[in-house]
Amino acid sequence: MEKKNGSVVTEFILLGIPHTKGLETMLFVLFLPFYACTLLGNMSILMAILSSTRLHTPMYFFLGNLSVFDMSFSSVTCPKMLLYLMGLSPLISYENCVSQLFFFHFLGSIECFLYTVMAYDRFTAICYPLRYTILMSPRICGALAVGTWLLGCIHSSILTSLTFTLPYCGPNEVNHFFCDIPALLPLACADTSLAQRVSFTNVGLVSLLCFLLILLSYTRITISILHIHSTEGRRRAFSTCSAHLIAILCAYGPIITVYLQPTPNPMLGTVVQILMNLVGPMLNPLIYTLRNKEVKTALKIILHRTNHIPES
Repeated sequence: MEKKNGSVVTEFILLGIPHTKGLETMLFVLFLPFYACTLLGNMSILMAILSSTRLHTPMYFFLGNLSVFDMSFSSVTCPKMLLYLMGLSPLISYENCVSQLFFFHFLGSIECFLYTVMAYDRFTAICYPLRYTILMSPRICGALAVGTWLLGCIHSSILTSLTFTLPYCGPNEVNHFFCDIPALLPLACADTSLAQRVSFTNVGLVSLLCFLLILLSYTRITISILHIHSTEGRRRAFSTCSAHLIAILCAYGPIITVYLQPTPNPMLGTVVQILMNLVGPMLNPLIYTLRNKEVKTALKIILHRTNHIPES
């Protein structure tokens, strides 16, 4: 076989979801609606934010970014998995495997950084309401958004280069439904200890730093909320922040389970990855915005315009 990028492996075989032989059709029927709902829900949120001037605020700007990343993150792995479940070829080229791993960690890390930025946004809104428009000006929001892209690119480039500078010259069966570090490293024909240590440290540091910043923000937010005299004011503040906290738990739980285990469990990792790729991106619109009156109003206006129904 032709040598490519220091490797004799030119394609990988994705073995899919462990212990599901004969259940492919049932899993396809189960997973397809999740993926469709992810795309539909996040696209609806994005359209509502873009179309309504009332939603052109920092909070909804970052929520719009999150919707874009949720759709993209889910699309990195789900289409290939669904095609495999339909009975099509489980082969993935070396180049596509590199791209899949890069974009998975690129978009996944951006989501972690976005949660941190959103925590800072809530912190400034609740703790410094009079200075909020200055602290979260359009220019600062744009810089924060670009910063998440750059940090995500650096993070993913390190992990991808470490994984694919290793030679792959023997087995090419990936015991997973997409190309990821824990599934690829056992196939390398060289010592993988450095790649394992650096990837463990990299993912761990990014997750831990973001989590600590979020925890610090919400500690300050909680203290400020407790000083609000109005019961209604406290209720609204807690309601706004609770959605963010729920989403953070849904995001960081899978990261800890999959990447920060001393001895990863392949079956547990696969189940958690499916939840992270399919369920998490689908739930974010529900957690964040579909229960929000302003977003519901914007969506109703879009539906009225689309169907030419006069607004009530």
